[in-house]
Amino acid sequence: MEVKVDASELKGEKSDIINGLTDFLREKTSAEVVAEAEKVTVKGEGDAVNKKYVKVLLKKFIHKEGLTETFRVIADKDDTLKVKERRLYEEQE
Repeated sequence: MEVKVDASELKGEKSDIINGLTDFLREKTSAEVVAEAEKVTVKGEGDAVNKKYVKVLLKKFIHKEGLTETFRVIADKDDTLKVKERRLYEEQE
């Protein structure tokens, strides 16, 4: 199974945050994790790599980095997750 993570909005936060995310996912899933510019692909077998588990890991990573107030994880297409910047209430007015 293969799950893709679109971290393009996360890129502007810190230069090495994509590398940190790649290492974090590799450590937690023991799967093959490949980073290509702003996309991270997790490839593996069994329950270690399913969309729901990867989403939980992304939330943990965002919390660990202290970015919970700024970013959230949403499901995008079939096997794609997206790290999206939160819209603050003041910005919507």
